[in-house]
Amino acid sequence: MKKSVISFVFAIIFLFSFASVSAACDLDVSLINQDPYPAIPGEYVKLVFQISGVDNPECGMIDFELLEQYPLIFDPNEKRIYSVDSGIYHRNYKSFLLATYKVRVDSDAMDGDNPIETNYRYGSRSVDFQNQFDINIEDTRADFEIHVKDYDLKNNQMTLEVLNIAKVDVEALTLEISNQENIQIKGSKFNIVGDLDSNDYTTANFEAIPQKGEFNVKIHYTDNIGERRSLEKSVLFESEYFEERTQDQKEKSPWTYVIWIAIVLLIVYYFWKRHKKKKSLKKKLAKK
Repeated sequence: MKKSVISFVFAIIFLFSFASVSAACDLDVSLINQDPYPAIPGEYVKLVFQISGVDNPECGMIDFELLEQYPLIFDPNEKRIYSVDSGIYHRNYKSFLLATYKVRVDSDAMDGDNPIETNYRYGSRSVDFQNQFDINIEDTRADFEIHVKDYDLKNNQMTLEVLNIAKVDVEALTLEISNQENIQIKGSKFNIVGDLDSNDYTTANFEAIPQKGEFNVKIHYTDNIGERRSLEKSVLFESEYFEERTQDQKEKSPWTYVIWIAIVLLIVYYFWKRHKKKKSLKKKLAKK
């Protein structure tokens, strides 16, 4: 009986001490910064959390952790847990701890608000306190299809057709082609196209001497959050299509033009003779 009473007393003391520590240690976690906003799938985002209340020595050792779960991916060397002995920040006149993370966003992350979670524990207890926050994600990156639309062998004029296949509009679109194995640029290697809406297309002209095969085109653009971005596309040049067309033109020229000119001259001559004949006939009739 005495043992039962003693056990009951110890249990009461433990519960009261637990409750008093829990009441005394009051931590508050908030996400105070996300950069960039919105975050971009496949790229890094910087997240800054503020843990308030760490100046209270009743909390003991505090461990704070950002959980690695979709849509966040940690690099192997990225710090995951921030630890601090509570109360020491009071000497520096700070009542909070800043935990900064630079993590990658999953390349398949969905647009909009995505939930992320943090854990913290304090004192000698292994109880985890979870908090959920939202990070905003939007795929502002554009993508393009690019083809050789036309090539004039006579003056080395190449026309590229560019289609914006992304869901976002872009500004200040610029194409860049440097000298490569399969293409030589004559003149400027840049062509400033301008703005291009989603699912719209435009053309860009270069003076160039391409060879059969692939060459690379660098595409520079500004996305809808003002970020300047670049990507590279491989373009296939199939010379036989343009050579055959040029050959057909050569076969028709200059005889095609000569024949057409001759036909026009014959028509003009026919009507001139007819008019002259009528005029002569009118003069004869007038004399009679």
